Amino acid sequence: MVSAGDLAYLEEKLKRPITPLEYACFENLWSEHCSYRSTKAFLKTLPTTGVNVLLGPGDDAAIVKYSDDIALAIGMESHNHPSYVDPFDGAATGVGGIVRDIISMGAKPIALMDLLYFGPITEEKNRYLLEHVVQGIGDYGNCIGVPVVRGEVAFDEGYSGNPLVNVVCVGIVDPERYLTARVKKPGNRLVLYGASTGRDGLGGASFASRDLSEDAEAEDRPCVQVGDPYTEKLLIDATLEMTATGKIVACRDLGAAGLAGASSEMSSSYGARIEAGCVHLRETGMNEVEIMLAESQERMLMEVAEDDIPALAAIMEKYSLQWRDIGEVIEEARYIVTFEGNVVCDLPIDLLVEGAPGEAWHAEPYSHERPYQVPEGDIKDLCLSVLSHPDVVRKDWISRQYDHDVQLRTVSVAGGAGLLRLGDSALSLSCGCSPRHIELKPYEGAANTVYENAANLACVGSAPLCVVNCLNFASPVHPEIYWQLGEAVRGMG
Repeated sequence: MVSAGDLAYLEEKLKRPITPLEYACFENLWSEHCSYRSTKAFLKTLPTTGVNVLLGPGDDAAIVKYSDDIALAIGMESHNHPSYVDPFDGAATGVGGIVRDIISMGAKPIALMDLLYFGPITEEKNRYLLEHVVQGIGDYGNCIGVPVVRGEVAFDEGYSGNPLVNVVCVGIVDPERYLTARVKKPGNRLVLYGASTGRDGLGGASFASRDLSEDAEAEDRPCVQVGDPYTEKLLIDATLEMTATGKIVACRDLGAAGLAGASSEMSSSYGARIEAGCVHLRETGMNEVEIMLAESQERMLMEVAEDDIPALAAIMEKYSLQWRDIGEVIEEARYIVTFEGNVVCDLPIDLLVEGAPGEAWHAEPYSHERPYQVPEGDIKDLCLSVLSHPDVVRKDWISRQYDHDVQLRTVSVAGGAGLLRLGDSALSLSCGCSPRHIELKPYEGAANTVYENAANLACVGSAPLCVVNCLNFASPVHPEIYWQLGEAVRGMG
């Protein structure tokens, strides 16, 4: 929901009531999930530049130079709420979304990592969530031919009813030929391609920013997207082939907030005019809000010069992908959507994309530390108790469901880091953290997370190159959580 304060602010800025589509756009693009309105001040303190950083935060993925002829495209995101409501589809579409972030940069995805956190495995619901999340990740990754080379699974009472499902994707691209998600020239066309648009995933961005209710599985099922990895594989191959032509000017994945999110964020350096009625649909009778805000999977948006559309259309049709010319980049800094002959959205684009007022909540430090109590029992029993804990035991049941060797790059998935052949050297990847450490002492726990992953790389002989993060916290409206969040980001920085 758009808050009463935000609604009054918007109507004062616009000098008129907002339309239903405009309301839906603000509800999603001004959500915490999209706007970072409570966290932006913290995130700006992180170090994001370096000699090897070609493209830092703000795009679909980061681009980091690996060698003279290889750059890495790296992204990480969560799909937590959908994975509670529908663990298989929620986790599978999390993989699909992060992979599209990589291909939208013109990069070939070469590796996945997953970081999973669940409530105690002694509870049947948590075992059900674990089983189906792992199955969703494995099925999607295996079908699109991208290996899962690292992961982490941990269990804690704090994750009962709200598991965390984080996925990392790494891709490779020519350092001189990567794409960005910002339009370059007024007059160019905006082309939507991939799967048809249905009603699945409506309101997904705002859904991801709120607390789950007891009845979330029934109430929020329509907010969960349904993936099709076979279409995603076609999307990967077609996008890479089109990128090789040099005719894609800019490209963006359709993720949070659907077409409205992708087209407005992509066009924020200029403006855009979108005809919602031109979108290819899977269902009849969809209105403009459903068309623009649905988060149907396996869809991409690209900026193309009008004269280059036929050449790219031939490639898309070769891969049996549907496409439509749905709009254009305009000089005026406005976001305009028409539907059935009517203007249903007309907003200053910077107000929609960057205009969410920042939220500064009250922060209240806490101390959850307590004196260590030596457990009773002999050392053998204590050691066996530690070794049999679900966090420590072998996770072969999980890793066996993932194809590690597809693409024939994987050297090793054992130990603290995955190793892949890349050019004349090896790329090593590490992931994970200690949520309990961060909960107890957020500054020190988050700092140690950076150190631990760097140490994992050093232990296989690698020099750390870059870090990506995906931060999962409770609502910042709670004073202790807001303090915890700020301290954790400070510790990472």
